Amino acid sequence: MLFTKEQLHLMMPSASEKNVNKFLLPLNTAMEEFKIVKPLQIAAFIAQLAHESGSLHYVEEIASGANYEFRKDLGNLEFEALQTAHANHSTSGKFYKGRGLFQLTGYYNYKACGTALKVDLVTNPKLLSEEEYACRSAAWFWYSRNLNSYADVGKFSNITKLINGGFNGSTERLANYARCKKVLGC
Repeated sequence: MLFTKEQLHLMMPSASEKNVNKFLLPLNTAMEEFKIVKPLQIAAFIAQLAHESGSLHYVEEIASGANYEFRKDLGNLEFEALQTAHANHSTSGKFYKGRGLFQLTGYYNYKACGTALKVDLVTNPKLLSEEEYACRSAAWFWYSRNLNSYADVGKFSNITKLINGGFNGSTERLANYARCKKVLGC
């Protein structure tokens, strides 16, 4: 185990006891699978995850996903070709809205993540709302963008930009990071 239940709760004090219990093992397992194992890596990952998931509260974006419609950069137009096969899903933005602990968004990301995790997220995107895949998708995203290299040298704002696309919630993210580093002794 990379961290204990007590450490996870100290790193995310606003996380419910239920969610800490529910996510402890899948988080540890996913982080080991994707080699997020050094204290600075763990601190940066958990700090970002705390912000993105509302301290393990959200595994699916609250918004409908309509704002992602026709976003070529997310690959959502490609979904139109899949609509005949999945007639019950009328739009790609809503179908591939943010899910998982890092709120993975868009057809391209779902397809790449599904390939890496060896699960069909293209036709079963709601799998990312399950604990195992919510954790594994976040760890995969981190690994696939080589974010350990930034964590190892303390470039936390670079990580924020790569995860968020900007710097939304920077103050909270930095506070999370300081708390996580303290808990992990780094």
